[in-house]
Amino acid sequence: MDKRIVSLDGSSLSIKDVIDAGHGSALFEIDESAVTAMNMSRSAVKRILDSDEVVYGINTGFGALSRVTIERNKLEQLQYNLIRSHACGVGDPMDPKHVLMMMLIRANTLCIGHSGCRPEVVELLVSMVNNGIAPVVPRIGSLGASGDLAPLSHMALGMIGEGECQVRHGINWGEPGPSVLAIEQAGMEPLVLQAKEGLALINGTSQMCAYLSICVANMDHLAFAADTSAACSVEAIFGSHAPFDHRVHDARPQRGQSISAARISSLLIDSEINESHVDCERVQDAYSFRCAPQVHGPVIDLLAETRRMLEIELNSATDNPLIFTDGSSDEVISGGNFHGQNLSLAADALALACHEIASISERRINQMMDPQWSGQNAFLANIEGLESGLMIIQYVAAALIAELHLLSDPVSRSNVSVSLGKEDHVSMGATSTYRTMRSSELLAQVIANELICSSEALRRTELDAGRGVRKVTEWVGSLVPPLTSDRAMSDECMGVATGLLSGGLSQAMGD
Repeated sequence: MDKRIVSLDGSSLSIKDVIDAGHGSALFEIDESAVTAMNMSRSAVKRILDSDEVVYGINTGFGALSRVTIERNKLEQLQYNLIRSHACGVGDPMDPKHVLMMMLIRANTLCIGHSGCRPEVVELLVSMVNNGIAPVVPRIGSLGASGDLAPLSHMALGMIGEGECQVRHGINWGEPGPSVLAIEQAGMEPLVLQAKEGLALINGTSQMCAYLSICVANMDHLAFAADTSAACSVEAIFGSHAPFDHRVHDARPQRGQSISAARISSLLIDSEINESHVDCERVQDAYSFRCAPQVHGPVIDLLAETRRMLEIELNSATDNPLIFTDGSSDEVISGGNFHGQNLSLAADALALACHEIASISERRINQMMDPQWSGQNAFLANIEGLESGLMIIQYVAAALIAELHLLSDPVSRSNVSVSLGKEDHVSMGATSTYRTMRSSELLAQVIANELICSSEALRRTELDAGRGVRKVTEWVGSLVPPLTSDRAMSDECMGVATGLLSGGLSQAMGD
């Protein structure tokens, strides 16, 4: 199948483009407008160098060493020293897919034309992404201010033919090997750095943006999945549909809450279970059922705002200093667009949101395991006592919530002053965004466990659930066979979670 072509112009990169870069499902090219902007910016750098003017980032040291002027014949060496000295990250390597996402984001940032780079720098970045060549990047090292310096330095190290890279072959990744060989075997040459270019490559929010892009993409699927799982669980306990009546939510017109309620309500249409509930003595269901829109809704609102902010960030100049020129007048301005506070705060909020969605989901699982609410055998076991049924499915959900509880602690409140006090407030956004990406993966497993429980409960009633709920349980059933006796279910549980994150449920529902 032909891959779609995405043109990088510094202003229209989407979260989907970023995700597709990681999966190799799109090819990228540089828009002519971006080439023009980069050439203008580079010409400004050349004029500054010819004038012998002292300008930070072009002919000075960096950080606390910004007052040190560098001789012109050592400016290229300055850029290489910057990359090599900053490439000291530690920990497990980033997933190579995530590295490609980070590279694409960096390329688009440079396309804006405020960084002073030659187009050749971006051409190499784009070619490496298109050819699936990902430098080996230790994950830990960024403070989320002054940019993602250590991770991006490892990226740049690969571009200059040093360090190691992994190369994608189809859907598989090769073992790490010398970067220079990977680049040359793809018909390219390592980058020869010129003044300002090393700094432009490493001074920005690209790692943070990559992780947050993954998290937002995950949460798009999971916010929908949370509503579907709530609807399935309502039917599984023969719960009331009344809490999802649009009049309730019109009386408190919070956008996300109304969306959640409408989704749940739409899935319950044509329910025989609801018809049987007309003369039921149960007046109100537990909060985890009737308050689902009020809990899920704020996450939908938070996700929308995070998406808005992130898409701006993907198309922003985030390095320092920035170059502004009209071709005759040049100005280089030092600022702080590399500071990732916006990303860090958003990620902290989403991590807490992951915990809350998981927490309410687990409470619904608990009720489905209880004969008082489900009207079925305890834990949905076929033979109570002899079999445990889905008892430990709930235990696992509870264990996942303990993990999510730890991960919901705000990271942005951490601060360590660095660079001799010159960089005295940092966002820790790389840690925050990575943590939240991981939180979204754990949330997927909790929702998967709820869907497995509700689907099994609904198999055991002769009444039809709502039309949408039936579609959900059909999808779950394609991954998890009926529970005819106790069996090991780890692979099935993880398979449903993987399906949620990959959009399998969303596709099955036509969302």
